[in-house]
Amino acid sequence: MPEIDVEKLLIEKSKLIDAAIERWLPRKYDERSLERTFGNPRFKYNISAANLAISAPAWDLLDRGGKRWRPALLLLVCEALGGDAERFLDWAVVPELVHNGTLMVDDVEDSSELRRGKPCTYKLFGTDIAVNAGNALYYIPLQVLLNAKLPAERLKRAYEIYAQEMINISYGQAMDIAWHRGLADADRITEEEYLQMCAYKTGTLARMAAKLGAVAAGADEKAIEKVGRLAESLGLAFQIQDDVLNLTAAEERGQFVKDYIGEDIHEGKRTLMVIYTLGKASAADRKRLIEILGMHTSDKGLIAEAIGIMQKYGAMEYARERAAALVRDAWKDAEKLFKPGFARDAIAALVKFAAERRW
Repeated sequence: MPEIDVEKLLIEKSKLIDAAIERWLPRKYDERSLERTFGNPRFKYNISAANLAISAPAWDLLDRGGKRWRPALLLLVCEALGGDAERFLDWAVVPELVHNGTLMVDDVEDSSELRRGKPCTYKLFGTDIAVNAGNALYYIPLQVLLNAKLPAERLKRAYEIYAQEMINISYGQAMDIAWHRGLADADRITEEEYLQMCAYKTGTLARMAAKLGAVAAGADEKAIEKVGRLAESLGLAFQIQDDVLNLTAAEERGQFVKDYIGEDIHEGKRTLMVIYTLGKASAADRKRLIEILGMHTSDKGLIAEAIGIMQKYGAMEYARERAAALVRDAWKDAEKLFKPGFARDAIAALVKFAAERRW
């Protein structure tokens, strides 16, 4: 079988996924779609408010792109485990809407300027609208599960997965915020603590997607947990590679990779590269890197200095190797679960892409 082009695959899947999203989050609410979403009003809905404060900011962000790899993974896992992915297409809405909701809220928490090459949602629509719309995207996709026709035990398992992962993501974000604010012994974080933060902050929605795909396929609990661990490792690899790209490339292949070089340094984030450098650096270099991170600077010279310190100790190379090892080991543990065919090959290609990507 010819090698699968992951970029092309994700573009094709994104069209189906976006159409599914529109069924649950209309670009323009009307009386009927409001009633389907919120129930029959006791008094009277204001349609304009729903469009201006939920739909418009949500679709402004969704239309900027994004890889849609989490919902694609849900569908591929379902198919590779013998399920009917077409029947469960709407389930792909769940991790994607939650993901975009977290981006809206994260940007407020991080005081970010740009998201996918454009001003962040709160910059365009206001902080109040961004936070509320982001929170709405956590819960609107639950309607997909509420309307699912499945045996009670399988549906209960889907709800449990959603609920636990939503709890996990809050703790992952708490760890990240505490560290980039210099709290909780931020300068003595271990690699294991960092990876646990990523497993909850970034890995959790990938894990949610894969586990929901496995539930949709009717898989047993052992298979659900194994594909969840594979997806978590994919999420970790994507986060690590994102962090590397943040320091090494602002634009590649004609599209934004990250919004600008060194944004993570400006935010004071303790990435795997920072943690590795702090563990290897001389006392002077360690002190200087911590100092620059604590400044939350936008000065290009200082950002370049911090990047130079990390490059000096081979932090980027170490991070890429760690990402590759994580997904390689997880794939070995999960690959035998999947039946031979396109979906299995596509998951394998996604695993390789996560470990090696440059965009």
